[in-house]
Amino acid sequence: MAVATRLIGRGLTFAVAESLTGGLIASRLVNVPGISSWFRGGVVAYQSQIKFDVLGVPEGPVVTEPAAAAMAEGVARVMGAEVGLGITGVAGPDDQEGVAPGTVFVGLSLPGESTQTRRLQVPGDRERVRQYGAISALDLVRRSLDARED
Repeated sequence: MAVATRLIGRGLTFAVAESLTGGLIASRLVNVPGISSWFRGGVVAYQSQIKFDVLGVPEGPVVTEPAAAAMAEGVARVMGAEVGLGITGVAGPDDQEGVAPGTVFVGLSLPGESTQTRRLQVPGDRERVRQYGAISALDLVRRSLDARED
């Protein structure tokens, strides 16, 4: 897996906080042999209160870029990882917090850098939104690690 190769090559550990994807990202990662050398773990924080209490997301809307950033930072802190990934959004079929289905927010915390976020609009039904969200989040990690001058 491309993300694993990059993390191992840089000697970085990784953790993920998932809401929208409900564990899909962690599930993809555990298929990689030797994962325990770099993957610290994940938190599936589906309910807002878990985001607040466990990950330190500020009280308020949780389907936002700032919430995704706080999830990334929080999971890195809780798991003791250098790289943290957070993902939240709306799989559908209904809006949530005034946000349309297919909207995905990703946060990525890398050592020595400001936490970055992305807002994505992905097509499809609930399952496709979740799958595309997971793939897009991992692609952001890959691209961001490639851009680093380690």
